[in-house]
Order: sequence, then structure tokens, then C-alpha cells
Amino acid sequence: MTIANRLKELGITLPKAAAPVASYQPLVVEGNWCYLSGQLPFIDGELVTGKLGADVGLERGQQAARACGLMILAQLEAHDLLERVERVVKLGGFVASVPDFTDQPKVVNGASDLMAEVFGDKGKHARSAVGVPVLPLNAAVEVDAILALSGA
Repeated sequence: MTIANRLKELGITLPKAAAPVASYQPLVVEGNWCYLSGQLPFIDGELVTGKLGADVGLERGQQAARACGLMILAQLEAHDLLERVERVVKLGGFVASVPDFTDQPKVVNGASDLMAEVFGDKGKHARSAVGVPVLPLNAAVEVDAILALSGA
């Protein structure tokens, strides 16, 4: 089954791939490795902003992380790489949060669970889930990725 068919089966429509907000590439392919820049959470075209533990709740944070995951998939699709994904190797999750918020792993599960839904066992990955004081554009969550690709 193709990834496009799997997305359709799951009822997932990918957003339009976001343009970079500064001087970087959305992704870089080196050999059979794909390095995706951090993706921000857009839900219904609106950036999810704020801090977990203050003005963003856990469920909304998980939705934001899932939205980051959807943007990762959108970037892959925009660069004709979605069907070449052999393995999601690692996700890096960054959660804007107050100092006493400690559920960053639960937040980043929003992106991790999406990868497993879409890619099955190939979507199970290593991961970081880090609390940070602030993210670009006041985003609540940011997720980057490293993927292994099949040959062209």
C-alpha cells in the first residue's frame, strides 16, 4: 500500500507545506538520509501559540505536535519524498513550556503516534522531547525529523 493510500484510509489530508520563516531549507537530502527542519504547528491555517502549563493545555499541545507531524509529511510530499520513506529514524520535539511543566513526552506523542499510524513499524523511532522557554513565532511546539529513504 502506498503512503498516499494509507493517508486516504486514515482520512488525513495534508496541509500545504509551509515556507521557511528564515534562512534555511525545509529539508536536505544527503544520500539516503533526509533531514527535516523543525516544523511548526498549524491547525486550520492558524499557528498554535503559547506555553504548555500556562495558556496551552496538554490535549491542545498533543494536537499541536500532531500538526507538526502533518507538516513533516507535507514537506515530504512537496519534495516528492513521501513514498521513499523507509524509516522514521528520529524525531526531535521542542515544547514551549513553563519551568514546572514536565509532560513534554506526552505532548510530543502527538507527532510520534502519527508517524506510527502512517508508516506502521517503520514509523517507530528514537526521539527527544525537550522543554524550552520560547519557540519561533511563539509556537507552542516544534518538531524536526531524520528519515531513511529508499533509493531514487
